[in-house]
Amino acid sequence: MLVADRYRLGELLGRGGMGEVWQAQDEVLGRQVAVKLLLDADGDESAASRFRLEAQTAARLNHPQVVAVYDFGAWDGRFYLVMELVRGPSLAQELSSRGPLDPARVAAIAAQAASGLAAAHRQGVVHRDVKPGNLMLDADDTLKIGDFGIARFVDQTSANLTRVGQIVGTSTYLAPERALGRTAGPASDVYALGCVLYQLLAGRPPFWADSPTALLYLHVDAEPVPPRTHRADLPPAFETYLLRMLAKRPEARPSAQEVADWFAGASWREAPRPPVAGPASPSVPPPSSSPSRVPMPPSAAPRVPGSVTAPGFAPAPGPGPSSTSSYPVASPPSPPSRRKGGGGRMGARRPKVLLSAAAGVVAFVAAALIGASVFGAGDGGPGGGSPEAQPSESAVDRGAERPAADPGPESPRVIPAEATGESESPRASRSPKAKPKPKPKGEKSKEASRDAEKSKEGDKRDGDKKDDRKGGGKGEKDDRGDRDDD
Repeated sequence: MLVADRYRLGELLGRGGMGEVWQAQDEVLGRQVAVKLLLDADGDESAASRFRLEAQTAARLNHPQVVAVYDFGAWDGRFYLVMELVRGPSLAQELSSRGPLDPARVAAIAAQAASGLAAAHRQGVVHRDVKPGNLMLDADDTLKIGDFGIARFVDQTSANLTRVGQIVGTSTYLAPERALGRTAGPASDVYALGCVLYQLLAGRPPFWADSPTALLYLHVDAEPVPPRTHRADLPPAFETYLLRMLAKRPEARPSAQEVADWFAGASWREAPRPPVAGPASPSVPPPSSSPSRVPMPPSAAPRVPGSVTAPGFAPAPGPGPSSTSSYPVASPPSPPSRRKGGGGRMGARRPKVLLSAAAGVVAFVAAALIGASVFGAGDGGPGGGSPEAQPSESAVDRGAERPAADPGPESPRVIPAEATGESESPRASRSPKAKPKPKPKGEKSKEASRDAEKSKEGDKRDGDKKDDRKGGGKGEKDDRGDRDDD
């Protein structure tokens, strides 16, 4: 069969939902090509639009890791797309025939695939269907990205050719934001590539469920099992970076160019640096000693030795969650609540408290000793006590004005402090040294007799003064009587 009078079809390489791929010979240029023919699209405008979009998108890209597009047109009522022929298996066929791949080979595949995606992102193209069946290996193990059938341009929102509330893609590799109905971006392709690398290492995808809808919820809610659980020989740095690519938030993932640069170097072979700060990560069960072999999803087709791979088509595709189709948008789950707990350090300030208490005790003892020395010196030193109270004339005169009882022979006579003309200090009044010395009995009796005599003399003088006042008063009355008679 000759298509467009130029491309002679040969072996059928694969068939998909939109069309079929043939190995063909370009009669004009004399080279082997792959011709993709759209199936009868009568009444299905979306299929024709996607086919045309794939041709336009791939034509914008010129990169060693992207399948090249040579021609596009219509023939016999059908669209055709002429592409580069990739002589090798897809990663789906490689995984089905050999099982999990060596970490070094997976790192090389990751660097090439991320480099091709980065080139597409720089042109504003998002692939939206990165999966093992769309990643092909050439004869020299060069990786090629194909099937841009559902790709979209970042600057053209109208390129989304799905109905409202529907999403397209392969649910096994669908990013969480796409499962929630949000617009696909470059970070969505990085997440899908992370799912592919996980499957190449562990032999199984990070999430798997019986239905596409249940699988979408796992992408949104669940955390992937660390790949070293399935591969003990996987370097820890490789695992840490791969889990970053599978982050739930798009802004937490590295860019495609960063992924390409990281896997192209030797950083994936190193042990990860310990975190500077933060809560301890939950313990991970010890990895198994050998890679696990699990049944592959139905979309993984066996590899046929010596076969040629058509971009985006497997020889025997089957139904299942990994097939490209549309799904209802998953409702966003409620984020799990986080509780923050804190604890204090008990007894951290106890040494400071003890030191402060000891310093206070020492200061108190020192103050007490200084006070005792000062007050003791004031009491026992010369002039520290009050002088002995001596009787004075003023005290005797004041005592003569009001008779007092004669003190007993044994009771000492206490003279008030006012009689001495000096003020008595409170310390001297309380101190036993300030009390006057008792006088002998003979002196006390002599003083008492002198006081009695002075008291009698004072009474006599007072009597004479009263008589004089009486006599003077009587004379004044007689004079007033004489004046009245006159």
